[in-house]
Amino acid sequence: MKKKRGPKAFSEEFRREALRLAETRPVTQVARELGMHPETLRGWRRLARAREEPGGAATPATVPEMEAELRRVRRENERLREEREILKKATAFFAKDAR
Repeated sequence: MKKKRGPKAFSEEFRREALRLAETRPVTQVARELGMHPETLRGWRRLARAREEPGGAATPATVPEMEAELRRVRRENERLREEREILKKATAFFAKDAR
């Protein structure tokens, strides 16, 4: 079984060189020669093309910002769930006293 690499396993220089090679040869061949999964290289190529287009997709510089926002929203969502549960219990408690 192959060991999974994290998102920072390849240097920026390595990525640029891999993309340069993939311009002239098939992605699968380049990926095999570099010992990586072809989908990784395809993803890098997609990101590079999106950066070149005006109004393109998220650049790697904005990905950490998006991840931070996602963490913040998940924390807020959890807090709101807890508050909702507390309010449900308080409503049931006070509804009992009203009878």
